[in-house]
Amino acid sequence: VEDEDEDGREERLPSCFDYVMHFLTVFWKVLFACVPPTEYWNGWACFSVSIMVIGMLTALIGDLASHFGCTVGLKDSVNAVVFVALGTSIPDTFASKVAALQDQCADASIGNVTGSNAVNVFLGLGVAWSVAAIYWAFQGKNFEVQTGTLAFSVTLFTIFAFVCISVLMYRRRPHIGGELGGPQTAKILTTCLFVGLWLIYILFAGLEAYCHIKGF
Repeated sequence: VEDEDEDGREERLPSCFDYVMHFLTVFWKVLFACVPPTEYWNGWACFSVSIMVIGMLTALIGDLASHFGCTVGLKDSVNAVVFVALGTSIPDTFASKVAALQDQCADASIGNVTGSNAVNVFLGLGVAWSVAAIYWAFQGKNFEVQTGTLAFSVTLFTIFAFVCISVLMYRRRPHIGGELGGPQTAKILTTCLFVGLWLIYILFAGLEAYCHIKGF
């Protein structure tokens, strides 16, 4: 039966888009092919190498974004919330999509996004600041970080986060049926709202950074 099914299936020839995407991603495919299988060391080899490769890619994206910001004249705060955040969050977006498709509930998808951002803030910032603080303490100097637009950005993000959580809670009503999916109209409206909130956040963060509106 399996042989008949295989014979009955027609092999789909690669399209032009498939060829283009293959040549654009072949370097990354070869790079991540070096990640050991999960059978080695009970998965620790795969985990360790993956973390190192992801760390190197994140550093590369951050460095490229910094050079891009210097080239076009963008401030660091605007560059961070637009290009750096977007470039480092795209993998999380695809991972959340896969988690949502493979799970009956949205817990894995939402948990992936929340956990990823928590690691970025608590571990990514915490370790870097701790290393810098320890270094300058040995040098006999204080390590100071200016807040800049942090208070305004965090406040704006918190307000939009409450809006997003409220929308997710509302989507649990029976006529929609869950945080993800549901009727076509609900999906389109929710997507437009969330994308709109992201664009509004970027707009206000940029206006505040360039002193068009007053922050705090």
